[in-house]
Amino acid sequence: MENDTYNSLTLQLEGLRITKTNKYPVFLFLLLAYVFILIANVGIVVLIWTERSLHQPMYLLFCNLSINDVIGNSLLVPRLLADIHVPPSERFIHFYECVMQAFTTHMAGTNAHTVLMIMAFDRYVAICNPLRYTTIMTDKMVIKLTVSAWGVAFVLVGILLGLTIRLNRCRTLIMNPYCDNASLFKLSCDSVFINNVYGLTFTVVLFTGSIGSMFLTYTKIAVVCLTSKNKSLNSKALQTCSTHLCLYLIMLVSGMILITLHRFIQYTEYRKISAILFHVVPGSLNPIIYGLQSQEIHKCLSKILHFRKIKPWF
Repeated sequence: MENDTYNSLTLQLEGLRITKTNKYPVFLFLLLAYVFILIANVGIVVLIWTERSLHQPMYLLFCNLSINDVIGNSLLVPRLLADIHVPPSERFIHFYECVMQAFTTHMAGTNAHTVLMIMAFDRYVAICNPLRYTTIMTDKMVIKLTVSAWGVAFVLVGILLGLTIRLNRCRTLIMNPYCDNASLFKLSCDSVFINNVYGLTFTVVLFTGSIGSMFLTYTKIAVVCLTSKNKSLNSKALQTCSTHLCLYLIMLVSGMILITLHRFIQYTEYRKISAILFHVVPGSLNPIIYGLQSQEIHKCLSKILHFRKIKPWF
């Protein structure tokens, strides 16, 4: 008799192990965080697109990060909120929905690296080649950088998930609060050697390229700032680069913690929490940090708030 679990299209999510007393605080935290992520990120995107003074490569490229955070959290957090009120034995998910969730999760994580890399290129050109900035960072270049950032992430993650969905499944329990590639190929009884090799190569290439590009970019920027006597240039470089570097470090540390905890079985619950925070924390902090550091965004927000304050209500 054929086992019912063999290539079953119905999977079970283990999810978070939450007590009845902690259920509502966790639900409220995730709900408020998700609402804030939507309002803050969508608000910044709308502000940048409606204010002509913000139609600059730096801000247009940042829109990619906000859109990425919204998409990544929108296909993750609502499902987590729903599962909190469902008993662990009844947390089922269709295989294709699970694959889509895994694809979106990895796409968001990979895209965060590639978008921050093209933002670093923009800062390099602005500070190291200020006279050529307008000729290099044209609208076409912004489009090319955006397409390349999303395109590279799409191809890398597409291959990653493509290697996983080809495997036969003999298990149905996802040992995670949401679906990801590692959880999916752990369902298989086939050899996952190719998956492990590509997954390791994928991680090494992404992190090496990401960290390497950041190191080279900021080394050259630091050299220019140290050799330049232009205080205005140094102040602008410090302001914009510190913001960008802060966003990158938040994303990098969150990812490193998650990858490290995957290696220790005894910290399963901590890994689950860090897997959720990997998406929620950067998505919440990115618009705050970028909004607080940008004088142009400050001016636009102040102008809008001042206009609403003096506008007569009749």
